[in-house]
Amino acid sequence: MKFDILTIFPESIKEYINTSILKIAQDKGLVEINVHNLRDWAKDKHRTTDDTPFGGGPGMVMKVEPIFNALKDLKEENTVVVLTSPKGEKLVQSKLQELSEKDDLHLIIICGRYEGLDQRIHDNLVDYEFSIGDYVLSGGELPALVLVEGVTRLVSGVLGNEESLVDESFNEDKLDYPQYTKPSTFNGWNVPNVLLSGNHKDITNWREQNRGK
Repeated sequence: MKFDILTIFPESIKEYINTSILKIAQDKGLVEINVHNLRDWAKDKHRTTDDTPFGGGPGMVMKVEPIFNALKDLKEENTVVVLTSPKGEKLVQSKLQELSEKDDLHLIIICGRYEGLDQRIHDNLVDYEFSIGDYVLSGGELPALVLVEGVTRLVSGVLGNEESLVDESFNEDKLDYPQYTKPSTFNGWNVPNVLLSGNHKDITNWREQNRGK
């Protein structure tokens, strides 16, 4: 599994991918994550990646040339080009699962910015567009990280206890059940007695009945 992330703010991504689950996955050689500064593919002396929109209007639009040049250099036979976009399909757990099962998958993720991207990018260069919700962010770096982590943690061998994936929230369209740990009583708040009973059948039934609470 390989990820190439295109952004004009690479440092905002590098720190996160070198911690926790993503660092473990890379150290194990299960995934490869590369972060690229899109400005490296801009040909002018100012390394410009955006410009004013034709027809007028507020804000700036990301240019097609740097993205085209970057994809030409980075694409492989098995590449899927992904764009973070408010117009995209809402990202859900089943999509993350689908992507994680493709061992030789190469994802190039383009992080959008400003008022959007030149429409020719959408029309000609992108295979899949996704959104993480109906709200506005300054750019696509956070959605890109959501996709990378969401897929990576499902790759076989990444998590120490893969059984934890089975009961996770959103598997089978259900939320997870409540979890408790020691002490059994704190500040007058008690752990449900059934979880202390040792009766695995009763515990399983209780957890099933309390999913999403």
